[in-house]
Amino acid sequence: MLINGLAGSGGDMFPWLFRHNDLGPLIGTRTWGGLVGISGNPSLIDGGYTAVPTFGFYETDGTWGIEGHGVDPDIEVIDDPGLMLDGGDPQLETAVQVMLEALANGEGLQPTERPAGPDRSGMGITEEDK
Repeated sequence: MLINGLAGSGGDMFPWLFRHNDLGPLIGTRTWGGLVGISGNPSLIDGGYTAVPTFGFYETDGTWGIEGHGVDPDIEVIDDPGLMLDGGDPQLETAVQVMLEALANGEGLQPTERPAGPDRSGMGITEEDK
């Protein structure tokens, strides 16, 4: 997964979950580190509003985890503006190389057979309804 410092909120959470579930390497630069959110604040008379932190993600060890720090990449690749001006993309190129090597080595998640469709014939019907 490609990550960088312009990614915050879900751009912090998604890479954390990606790593937590061991889905592959994170490539790029550390994410922003802003995951505490706001919600439901009333508007002020001038059309503005106040933003009060309302909810956030914390680790099982009692720390705020990625809040204020972000998610570090497994492979740090800093975009070089000079290369990008010439059409290059160092992060993407690194990610493609890493994935091709993993495929050549037989690494990665293997697809499983699709299960039979779920039985939805009685959805919403309880034993008491029968």
